[in-house]
Amino acid sequence: MCPGSGKLWPMSSDLLLLIFSAGGLALGYRLWQSAMDAREMAMRIARETCSRAVVQLLDETVAFTGLRLARDAGGTRRILRTYTFDYTRDGFARASGFIILCGARIEAVGLAEDLQ
Repeated sequence: MCPGSGKLWPMSSDLLLLIFSAGGLALGYRLWQSAMDAREMAMRIARETCSRAVVQLLDETVAFTGLRLARDAGGTRRILRTYTFDYTRDGFARASGFIILCGARIEAVGLAEDLQ
């Protein structure tokens, strides 16, 4: 192709690299932000669950333990994230609880039964 033919020049490899890099960074940021939002939600759920069960949340944190794809009730693929947390009833015995989130919806919350 000649420069004067009125057709667009093919993109240079540097421009393509810049476009794909920017897209990759945007996608990475979106995934990171989604993970942070889910962790904040899991932390809030853990606090509320411990408060309702009259137990003490230990370490004031949740730990990410798993990620998988699943279909929701509408058939849409969603990310299932699993978080665990530790709590105590008496200040001595430590037990674990779990939270499973499907997107921004709570799938399940559980506390160990052996401390009751």
